[in-house]
Amino acid sequence: MAENLRLLHPIMTPQHIALRDECARQEENCLYTSTSLFIWLRILRAAKIAFIALPLVFGSLASFQLLVAGNYKTAVAVLAFLGGLIPTIYEALKLETHINATRDAATDFKNLQDLFRKAKLVSVHKPFEEFELEVNQLLARLHEARKSCITPPEIIFRLAQRKVKSGDYDFDADAASHSTK
Repeated sequence: MAENLRLLHPIMTPQHIALRDECARQEENCLYTSTSLFIWLRILRAAKIAFIALPLVFGSLASFQLLVAGNYKTAVAVLAFLGGLIPTIYEALKLETHINATRDAATDFKNLQDLFRKAKLVSVHKPFEEFELEVNQLLARLHEARKSCITPPEIIFRLAQRKVKSGDYDFDADAASHSTK
């Protein structure tokens, strides 16, 4: 009977505790990183829409008969110029490539966040060698995810901190499990 209990709840060694704590740190790291990247992704997607819509608006305004017939030649010229320039800027920025890379990185960090949480809560109960192997595999994946090296502006990280600390990423299931303990 005692051996069965030990199999279900192995003794938490100092190594287990240290590695569990590292999983918690990496889970939090991935939470902040993925949140930053998802916020940045929304901004990039909005910029893409602006780069697509603004040339249409400027081109339409530049050809608007009241502007053309009136004494607004400078305004018409500026609108036509911007309508032609914006697509060139869009292509030069390679915004679609940045959107795809940011989307992929955000997804990777969000998945790693979930996996580190699982390791912290579930895998910690495995024998240390198995637990360590699983965490090392996760750390290798984290190393690969970091290679994308996407660096949103600092303000984006501040927004992510505020969003996380507001409780937007707190799960009702976690609150319920803590209240039953």
